[in-house]
Amino acid sequence: QVQLVESGGGLVQPGGSLRLSCVASGRIFRINAMGWYRQVPGKERELVASITSGSSTRYADSVKDRFTISRDNAKNTVYLQMNSLKPEDTAVYYCNARVEVPYEYLFWGQGTQVTVSS
Repeated sequence: QVQLVESGGGLVQPGGSLRLSCVASGRIFRINAMGWYRQVPGKERELVASITSGSSTRYADSVKDRFTISRDNAKNTVYLQMNSLKPEDTAVYYCNARVEVPYEYLFWGQGTQVTVSS
């Protein structure tokens, strides 16, 4: 079984920064794409950013030029650096990963709360 564990969430003032981490562990043959999503109550989960195994990235328009996704393949870890945070970034942030075990499955983390408020 594969587990994804997020960390780094918390309370931050508008304009501040946070760095989220997500570590994958378990019986992993290969990790392909990884991504970060977020969800607020009453709304659908939405893509924030994703990164391929070759480090090609994609961002939601609302976070471009403020958030940066990266990964460390040796550590099976994906990061989300969030700068210039706004109250509307408040959400539960989830990471996911397409993992070959050896067939490819999509796994999700348990989520970490990010609150942007003064």
